[in-house]
Formats: sequence, C-alpha cells, structure tokens
Amino acid sequence: MAQPILDLPSRHDQYTAAEWQTRVDLAAAYRLVALFRWDDLVFTHISARVPGTEDQFLINPYGLMFEEITASSLVEVDMQGNKLEDSPFPVNPAGFTIHSAIHAARHDAACVLHTHSINGIAVSAQKQGVLPLSQHSIFVLASLGYHDYEGVALRDDEKPRLVRDLGSKTNLMLRNHGLLTVGPTIPDAFLAMYMFETVCTIQVRAQAGGGEFTQVHPEIIATAGEQSRVVTRGQGAGALAWPGLKRRLDRQMPGYDS
Repeated sequence: MAQPILDLPSRHDQYTAAEWQTRVDLAAAYRLVALFRWDDLVFTHISARVPGTEDQFLINPYGLMFEEITASSLVEVDMQGNKLEDSPFPVNPAGFTIHSAIHAARHDAACVLHTHSINGIAVSAQKQGVLPLSQHSIFVLASLGYHDYEGVALRDDEKPRLVRDLGSKTNLMLRNHGLLTVGPTIPDAFLAMYMFETVCTIQVRAQAGGGEFTQVHPEIIATAGEQSRVVTRGQGAGALAWPGLKRRLDRQMPGYDS
C-alpha cells in the first residue's frame, strides 16, 4: 500500500485556483508541524475550510506521516464525515469530531489546528494552565479558553462543550490532551500554534529551573492585541512569517505542493 500512496500523482488540474492554494498551504502546515516536531506520529490533525463553502473541509489522509502529506493527498469531507471525492485514505474519527464541531460553529475559522506536543500536554495537565511568564504568553493569554478532558473525542455530545469553551477565542487548551488554535487563514492558525507551543515550552523550562517567578501584569496582557498589530505592521503574524516558512520547507522538506 505504501508505494501507491507515496506515488500519488498531482491533482492540481482538478481544483479551482482558490482550493489548490488552500491545499498547498494546508499541506505546508502539516509539514511544518513535522519540522517543528509537534507531530504525534499520525494522531493529530489540521483542517481547512474549502473556499466558497460552509460545510466542507480538508483534513489529513489518516495513516500518512505529516512530512508525507501533499496538496493532492488531502481528503475533502462534509460535516457528516462523508468523503466528497475518491480517495484511498480514511479520516481520523477523533479529528472529524473536533474539526466538524468548530467549523460548523465558527464561520470565521478557516483553519483549525490541533497538536499533542509534549510541552503542550505538560502544561495542559497543570491546574493553573498557562502562566504569564513571558512576552510570548501575553498573546496567548489575551485569547485563551480551556476544555476539560472527556476521553478521546469520539462522541457528538462533546461538540457543544468544545464550541462553548472555545467561544470566540483563538487558543483552546484541551486539558490533559493538547493544544488547539483557529485562524481566519492557515498561516494565522499556524502562527497562533507556534506562539502557544513556545509559551508552553518556556513555562516548562522555567518551572524546571526551580526559582521564583516574576509574572507579567494583567494590564499588559490587556494590550496584547494592539501590541501585535504594531509589531506586525498591521499585516498579522501569519502573513508576515508564512512566506519565509514556506521557503524553509522548500529547502528542507520539499514536495508538499504536489
């Protein structure tokens, strides 16, 4: 089975320009997660809404490592989990539950990104959650929710609670489980996860140091949105960093755009 999967031909000519660009960016996001070592073999997921639709999204071909995913191999599904095109790949059922819930409720969330990173899970197991210990933390804390662990996300009755706990926020800590971010674009969701994961890594290392913490004042956290707009010159972190991230992929992990 592996050889035909890895030899999957490009299907560029089967899609509109807008959908192909979404596929390329989503495949790039998968490979970047692998490059930054946030992947958990094949067991997490990133989804992106198909442009021009409200009830269709793209998700990973279950069983491929993230560094193997290409634009053509992504699987298109509807909100009921039905595959909308011929594909040899299944879909992760837990991935479908989480992503369908959020895409259905958050029409502004073009991309939903979920990880099981070691540092993210470590902080998700801590009762206080994310602490205001770093400059990075202010941007996460400014838009952060928490969702209590209910087991592997397989039940439809968990969806309303996921949606409630995320609300209109960008970041959701899934307690004892991992991290989740949303964004109006794939680059925005990825950069939000970069910040979230960095915050968790800093926190774990600071705690390992054993010293007393100084914490960022709440008034500074309240201004995080305006500070972000200034430092990114109004472009947003996603738009600013994404071209460089894709150039890094082209050097180190090419082939995602096939």
